[in-house]
Amino acid sequence: MTTWITICDTCKRDGWDAARDRLTDGEALAGLVEQVAANVAEVRTRRVSCLMGCSHGCNVAVQAEGKLNYTLGRFEPAAGHAEAIVAWARLHAESPTGQVPYRQWPDDVKGHFVTRHPPLPPVMPEE
Repeated sequence: MTTWITICDTCKRDGWDAARDRLTDGEALAGLVEQVAANVAEVRTRRVSCLMGCSHGCNVAVQAEGKLNYTLGRFEPAAGHAEAIVAWARLHAESPTGQVPYRQWPDDVKGHFVTRHPPLPPVMPEE
């Protein structure tokens, strides 16, 4: 089953400067995550403008149908963070429930979890 990494491309960390920086921090992180995920069959990426986590950007959501879904934040637009996000998303894809044992987490995602959401209930036919 496919796990999606949704990356906020409007995130700006403290110190971001429009006069100096060509990309937002979110755009920079998105590019890195997309590059790492390009060859991971069970992981796909998409960008959105604003996950409403501005106080702890850069933010991503990790989601899959029928599984626990997560929001992670406080990332820097750095290769190590992008690699850890994709590695964790791959573990999420391999898990039947979306729950990944802590001992398997890459170090660079530890401390970055913001929320966990239960899967949506199945759609029931209207009676």
